[in-house]
Amino acid sequence: MQWETVIGLEIHTQLATKSKIFSGAPTAYGAEPNTQACAVDLGLPGVLPVLNKEVVRMAAKFGLAIGARVAPISIFARKNYFYPDLPKGYQISQYELPIVETGKLEIELEDGTTKIIGVTRAHLEEDAGKSLHEDFHGMTGIDLNRAGTPLLEIVSEPDMRSAKEAVAYMKKMHSLVTYLGISDGNMQEGSFRCDANVSVRPVGQAEFGTRTELKNINSFRFVEKAINFEVERQIDVLEGGGKITQETRLYDADKDETRSMRSKEEAMDYRYFPDPDLLPVEVSENLLNEVKASLPELPDAKRNRFVEEYKLSREDANQLTADRETADYFETTAKACADAKLAANWVNVSLAGALNKEGKDISESPVSADMLAGMLKRITDNTISGKIAKEVFEAMWNGEGDADAIIDKKGLKQITDTGAIEAVLDEIIAANPAQVEQLKGGKDKLMGFFVGQVMKQTGGKANPGQVNQLLKKKLGL
Repeated sequence: MQWETVIGLEIHTQLATKSKIFSGAPTAYGAEPNTQACAVDLGLPGVLPVLNKEVVRMAAKFGLAIGARVAPISIFARKNYFYPDLPKGYQISQYELPIVETGKLEIELEDGTTKIIGVTRAHLEEDAGKSLHEDFHGMTGIDLNRAGTPLLEIVSEPDMRSAKEAVAYMKKMHSLVTYLGISDGNMQEGSFRCDANVSVRPVGQAEFGTRTELKNINSFRFVEKAINFEVERQIDVLEGGGKITQETRLYDADKDETRSMRSKEEAMDYRYFPDPDLLPVEVSENLLNEVKASLPELPDAKRNRFVEEYKLSREDANQLTADRETADYFETTAKACADAKLAANWVNVSLAGALNKEGKDISESPVSADMLAGMLKRITDNTISGKIAKEVFEAMWNGEGDADAIIDKKGLKQITDTGAIEAVLDEIIAANPAQVEQLKGGKDKLMGFFVGQVMKQTGGKANPGQVNQLLKKKLGL
């Protein structure tokens, strides 16, 4: 039987506020356990939550960016369940009236086609604490620093049909929230994570199959692997005559498998009801206009502009606009060196490779955009060749100064003196008469041999284009 996969994602994005959603406690990552949880976060008797206005602005910003309806009135509700790291015995979330409804996000697939993924809703909620299972000798420690941290939960329609589509959607959403500045998107620190709802059904069947929920996946690679494993598992169960149980499952990255965590609760099990301590949230037209005016250029618009303004390929522009810092780095470089295609190539290949090798983010690059532009100017004015530029880039990366200082210090200036190049060429022509005859006879590939010999003898400092021209002139080609 042919099976079709159906996937919906719930993405939990930590909002980049300095304080929590209902208290003034800080949200900084990495503090000592339980040092950033105040009386409100701990749910102590007599305390009242007060809504952080900035989270409303951020949610509205997101809603406008995905073409969604930002609700003029939304309501906070209590989601009741017991878990050791949930100090109040309930989580403040939004249920029937979320702040953002019915948006969409366009993703680009590997074959270059695009697909629209519906966004059902995005609602505000507080995060729970964290259970720590190591170093407690059979017991569990509780760190409540995260309790009350503001989250925007973004719920998609079940519109994805493969793990690769789910990853493309998640990457696009990650790019969007970081462009908007509403989240740092740090997946290692838990700022951006997702639950995947996965089911399969026979091809052609309209009714959805029974779904399972894969909880708290915090990397693009693991999302793909977890979904692929779960799809195969469900198909094996169904083809073996079994039934899929609606449940929550965990993905074990070490074993590359999913395993049952608990049966999936329905909404009614949470006994949602409006939080009596919080007033309805009103988003005025004035606030919406203010937020709209603060929207930055979004990834799709920036990509299209890069293609149009800088004449880049769509593939290059996609790579450059995947995150805002890379896009800004490229644009600074391109404007300073006045050669956008050369800048795109160096940012996408050499810089990206060096960053990847050392596990660095572009914000940590030892080579600034101005430094890279300085080096690219020396390629375009023929001071250095592309080959020598690699040596200059490596020296800049290792902290040896800017391009001009390195070129002077190491004597890397390209030889453009026609007489000097001709002298080297004469020697090589005299030493290789057989190859000269073959080249004259039409074996054009030997041009590369002669150019290579000149480059070798000059330590890579001869201008390859000039060598080509002089060789053709000398041999009458």
